[in-house]
Amino acid sequence: MSGDRRGEVRRVAISSYLGNTIEYYDFVLYASAAALIFGPKFFSNLDPGLAVIASLATFATGYVARPAGSVVFGHLGDKVGRKSTLLWTMSLMGLASGLIGLLPTFDQVGILAPILLVILRLVQGFAVGGEWGGAALMTAEHAPPGRRGFITSFAQAGVPSGGLLSTLAMAAVALLPRDQLLSWGWRLPFLVSFALLGLGLYVRLRVSESPLFAEMVRLERDSRRPLAVVFRHHRAAVGRGIATALIPIMTSTLFGSFAVSYAVRIGYPQSAVLSALSVAWALAIVTTPIYGTLSDRVGRRSVYLTGAIGFAVLAFPIFWMINSGSLPQLFIAFAVVFGLASNLTSAGLAAQLSEMFSTESRFSGVSVAYAGASVVAGFLPLIASGLLAAAGGGTHIEPVAVLVVVICLFSAVVVRTAPRTGAGLVAGSKGGDDLQLQHFVPEEVERHGQP
Repeated sequence: MSGDRRGEVRRVAISSYLGNTIEYYDFVLYASAAALIFGPKFFSNLDPGLAVIASLATFATGYVARPAGSVVFGHLGDKVGRKSTLLWTMSLMGLASGLIGLLPTFDQVGILAPILLVILRLVQGFAVGGEWGGAALMTAEHAPPGRRGFITSFAQAGVPSGGLLSTLAMAAVALLPRDQLLSWGWRLPFLVSFALLGLGLYVRLRVSESPLFAEMVRLERDSRRPLAVVFRHHRAAVGRGIATALIPIMTSTLFGSFAVSYAVRIGYPQSAVLSALSVAWALAIVTTPIYGTLSDRVGRRSVYLTGAIGFAVLAFPIFWMINSGSLPQLFIAFAVVFGLASNLTSAGLAAQLSEMFSTESRFSGVSVAYAGASVVAGFLPLIASGLLAAAGGGTHIEPVAVLVVVICLFSAVVVRTAPRTGAGLVAGSKGGDDLQLQHFVPEEVERHGQP
């Protein structure tokens, strides 16, 4: 690559990294607040146990809105352009999160408080429905084929980066006296979203449009109805994409929200739980590019299956360590989840999903697949709470571990049995060199040839 081309790839990677950082800052911050803060602030009329469940239910509503966002922004991304669509998704996401920090509480305005909270959570979910998929494919479409896993892994590193920032922010305000935390301290991390939004928009405005999309427009090969193309020709790819994305998103919802609330409930200090989560996110930031590079060298499928099967094997020991009451074991459990096992399934995810769809419908395909997985994973904290209650409450966490094992093995089977080629066309396979920019080749075909 020329120096200018390398610089552009670098700017796109940074832009996608910041987009995912903002997305997951908002996401994990809301998850932590839903588990620890929103119950007494927005559902103070309910029993404390019911208030936590109601709070987690508002967390799940954001996932309900993601499919709608994936449809709307997926269509715009495939018809209008990747860059302009991503400016909208980032703006809506950052504004919604910042405005949560300005909301009145139930004691101030009554039932209007949780209604406003749900509305802003729906806006968040709607925007995220297009943000992750767009950022993923924008990076993939700029990256050179042999380094697609490595380049897109920087965008994926925004996930633990956002998680780390939000956890540190929540840990910092958690040091305040309880009355100050509940009166005004909890608002500060949400207000920081406004500053992150300004930084993200500044960087995103400086990147160029995807070269594959620009070439598709030049050749007048864009699809009139990209979503229809996805469901007519790529239904199997959507299903595989949902299964592939399920483990990484499950990790964020089940362990970033439910496990945090559970650990605090069984006696761990809140600050210690957030510290353990911070260490785990920091480890994930380091390992994500390493695993991304590994996916370029040995194959994304091999790396993914190692993580999925390893996670299934370690699920019970992870929860046993959390149940132990030992702080060192709590730190190890979170580090294994976020920095080692799950991260093997997420590092190459952007490249994996992008390689399943052709350029004219890629934004729609990737966004719908990711949103579909998000809807399932978004309800896992509620499902886990129900399983825990059905098992008698207390520390009978084994049914939740079974849930993790089932999801990991299901995703592993789907990925293992999927065809190697996906929907991307081999460059020039229809006799035209112009297809070289319009469709990139899935990484396993690049390395092994057509199976």
